[in-house]
Amino acid sequence: MDVVHGSASLAHSLDHPVLTIGNFDGLHLGHRSIIDTVVAQANALGGAPVVYTFDPHPRAVLFPERAPKRLVTLEQKLELFEAEGIALVIVEPFTLEFSRTSPEQFVREYIHRAIAPRKVYLGYDFHFGKDREGSMRLFTELGPALGFEVTIIPEVKIGDRDVNSTRIRALLEEGQVEESLKLLGRPYAVRGNVVHGEGRGASLGFPTANLDSENEILPAAGVYAGRFQALGEVEKTYRAVINVGCRPTFHTQSEVSIEAHLLDFTGDLYGVRGDLSFEHRIRDEQRFPGPDALQAQIREDIATARKILGAVE
Repeated sequence: MDVVHGSASLAHSLDHPVLTIGNFDGLHLGHRSIIDTVVAQANALGGAPVVYTFDPHPRAVLFPERAPKRLVTLEQKLELFEAEGIALVIVEPFTLEFSRTSPEQFVREYIHRAIAPRKVYLGYDFHFGKDREGSMRLFTELGPALGFEVTIIPEVKIGDRDVNSTRIRALLEEGQVEESLKLLGRPYAVRGNVVHGEGRGASLGFPTANLDSENEILPAAGVYAGRFQALGEVEKTYRAVINVGCRPTFHTQSEVSIEAHLLDFTGDLYGVRGDLSFEHRIRDEQRFPGPDALQAQIREDIATARKILGAVE
């Protein structure tokens, strides 16, 4: 998959591009409905499936105090696009200057002139241009005049509600990782480097990998069953019991940390970069009267995680 930073950086014309446009934060099932359509239509035309997206998130530039926390990093998002079969991603740097682009100028210059799509597929809630004044109606009016078809993809519903990034963020804030999995189509995962912690887990007999998360959202404080996937030349996945929180048994106040005890693993992961995914919430974070009670609970958590996660893959 090719990645171009800004439509002005396209070095050559594209072969029958089929395009979609959006932020696609989380690349959830609603987004994937659009992406799957783009890929299928591009394959039918013998053309290229293309995504046009923005970085940073427009609200982070325009309203930083109200900007939503992103579900995925740009790196994660690009990997998800590639896994879905996208051939080219255009990442438009979103700046204050770019935000002043009128909707019609955006369609004519950034989409038609730069990309020249054959077909454009948009989500049902798509808005664009200065002050989000651009609507799907403008695209559907200008598209045929400029030589491309425009199709609006309807919402995807789960539980009689739309699948959207706002709903997923709320679920994660409540620790409902099983429900977020249903909307994402995969477990929620955070990425980062394994760093040195206080060594408290090892002293209890359950060494942990402490993750310096690059993601803006962590699930609510608690204990989870999930997996750690080490990234690099040889990728390997380990089952894990994950703790998110302030470790109240030993701290009265502390920053939120994320640490994972990897099942059936011995070794050193310091400096390893990886993804930590959350599949099931085991329990709330709680304070124990002392190390013995905490050790007993950790043993129960490990047994629970083994049942949930099954045998080694």
